[in-house]
Amino acid sequence: MSDRFIILMRHGDVVGGPRFRGACDDALSAAGWAQLRRAATREPAIRHIVSSPARRCADFAGALAAERGLPMDLSEAFSERRFGHWEGLAADQIPAAELTRFWDDPVGYTPPGAEPFAAFRRRVLDGWQALLAAGAAHTLVLTHGGTLRVILAQVLGMDDCSGLQLEVPPACVTRLRLPAPPGRPSLVSHAASAS
Repeated sequence: MSDRFIILMRHGDVVGGPRFRGACDDALSAAGWAQLRRAATREPAIRHIVSSPARRCADFAGALAAERGLPMDLSEAFSERRFGHWEGLAADQIPAAELTRFWDDPVGYTPPGAEPFAAFRRRVLDGWQALLAAGAAHTLVLTHGGTLRVILAQVLGMDDCSGLQLEVPPACVTRLRLPAPPGRPSLVSHAASAS
């Protein structure tokens, strides 16, 4: 059995600029579409697409699947963490003391009304394990920064706080190799898309 590959791709820039978005369903900006198109041209071997249902992921995933005649599935497991009362807010709109608590302890501190990190992590990793068990090969997963960090921390054996320190800019592309059992997934590359 030959090695399989999974490509994790973060959505591109979103209308409204950087904000805490989990449940907020803002669309990609024109720049975000262009970022993802450039990133996707470097991934000609994709055979299947899995996407978060959020518009900033699913709109592009659907367009790419139609363009290439590929199957596509939406998976709630790969959605971003829900940020509760912070949804749609830019960092400078959040009380400084609360934001500092979050940056100091993003795993232990739950913003008001937000999805606890442990529940978010469990949801993402359940989806990841299901994807692996399904025998995914040359699959593109279009997802979010937080989701991507959780998967990378799991693959690299990092603790949750360290994993959250990984930079995942818009349209970032991460390639993971899935060797035949008993091999374990490994990181092939992790890089920002050319803007």
